[in-house]
Amino acid sequence: MTMQFKQLDIKPEGNWFQRNILSQHGKKTMIYMLIGAVAALILTFLTDGKPIRQFSAGEIFQSVFMGAVFGLFITNSPCARGRC
Repeated sequence: MTMQFKQLDIKPEGNWFQRNILSQHGKKTMIYMLIGAVAALILTFLTDGKPIRQFSAGEIFQSVFMGAVFGLFITNSPCARGRC
């Protein structure tokens, strides 16, 4: 008796953008990055004690970037995905 097997072709559905960015986890990551960026910007303005006009573009970019990285870390850390 011979065994016959069918070949299984697994292809990812959609392109890279649809699989990663438009997925449920990708949307959640983008939302957390946006919240982190806005929160960092607000905290920078409130805690530095300078008027808004005196901030340089580099300081603003740095605070927004760090907040976005924090939001990215919150959603993609091993503990956030249940692997602790």
